[in-house]
Amino acid sequence: MTDTFEYDLVCIGSGPAGQRAAVQAAKVGRRAAVIERRGSLGGVCLDTGTIPSKTFREAVLWTVSTAAHADASLESGASARPTAEALLARVQDVVSREASVIANQLRRNGVDVLRGEASFRDPHRVAVHNGDTWREITAANVLIAVGTAAAAAPGAPVDGTTILTSDDICRLTRIPRSIAVVGAGVIGMEYASMFAALGVDVTIVDKRERPLEFLDSEIVDELIHQMRKRNVYFRGGEAVARLGTSDGPPARAVLELESGKRIVSDMVLFSVGRQGATASLGLEHAGLCADERGRIAVTAEFRTSVPHIFAAGDVIGYPSLAATSSEQGRLAACYALGVPARAMGQHFPIGIYAIPEVSMVGAAEHELTKAKVPYEVGIARYREIARGQILGDDSGFFKMLFHRENRRLLGVHIIGTGATELVHIGQAVLGLGGGLDYFLETVFNYPTLAECYKVAALNAANKLSTSGA
Repeated sequence: MTDTFEYDLVCIGSGPAGQRAAVQAAKVGRRAAVIERRGSLGGVCLDTGTIPSKTFREAVLWTVSTAAHADASLESGASARPTAEALLARVQDVVSREASVIANQLRRNGVDVLRGEASFRDPHRVAVHNGDTWREITAANVLIAVGTAAAAAPGAPVDGTTILTSDDICRLTRIPRSIAVVGAGVIGMEYASMFAALGVDVTIVDKRERPLEFLDSEIVDELIHQMRKRNVYFRGGEAVARLGTSDGPPARAVLELESGKRIVSDMVLFSVGRQGATASLGLEHAGLCADERGRIAVTAEFRTSVPHIFAAGDVIGYPSLAATSSEQGRLAACYALGVPARAMGQHFPIGIYAIPEVSMVGAAEHELTKAKVPYEVGIARYREIARGQILGDDSGFFKMLFHRENRRLLGVHIIGTGATELVHIGQAVLGLGGGLDYFLETVFNYPTLAECYKVAALNAANKLSTSGA
């Protein structure tokens, strides 16, 4: 790199993509910096996204489990209902610790951390504003990794108390008696299931007839079934015409649907997508533009239309996962700095941290059917697995899909305890081109949930043998 620039790579945003890219640059002896406007490092992932939401989930599960064991000993009139403060205490502790880990990692690798709001002056110059002060830096390469923000609610403004987005959940001051969730995407379904587990009355409103349409239909059916058992009410095919609040006290959220229905609840969580956080970047000064959702288009090498400016993570859209964002950032740094790198693997897992959790890797049945790929299904149920009995999970469901002709593994779909961990075995076999015979010949520890692979493989083999395949 030429000494004309202060840095070889500047990363705007310290989330998984920016953090990993900066460390990668430092590992190969290049000058790297991260610009972060938030109070702590880690970006959206650590502030309001992945880490807080998953920690909140674990706090909910712990609280529910503790309450269930304590029911018999509760005094008359006592309440097992948790407070928001108690639930969120663990969240703040984990976020603080993880921010320290990230700060230490960047410091150990010699990455400069610049605090403030970044904006382009031209394709190689970036201004960093921090309160009343600012400085200007120059970079041979720039990575835009600013993440996203929750889409705004229509009509009444988000107040963080009665009308919320997912960015407000970890700042709650109370747990509502009832909540309406607008949007049955991943975030909406995750939080809806968490509140339901706490005994909150939940209503989910979505324009689509079915949630999470990219998932296996049987898995979605089981998730809906489990949530309905916790008194979650689904209103599919419905759109919100107006959103407001009642006068109170206390103020309550009021949703008027296009169908004429009216829903009143203590809170409403508006969760209908996210916008790329690019509005303040001054992209036009760098010769760039974002689409209507604030996202930036990139090539397979994560280059924007300006070759030395890259973008990675949620700001470029699908798949918008912390794990893939991290790898995208690393690869973007390699491409920017001329470091040899292999493209990211195709078989990345998807995890949905609802209660119960869901995970998948590879193809779903509807995709294979549409592509006219012949396949066979192998099924295992947690109630048939010793570990499932030990855990008390009798509703877990596990499915593998195999090609009928060459017996290769095509997809793994799981709902139940440990699904997001269990899926990685299938991911490895997919990546290595393995199939049915591997699972038939392999011994798994007993008792473990990994036995699902053996049971499902035997189920598929039996079906293939009886059908003459």
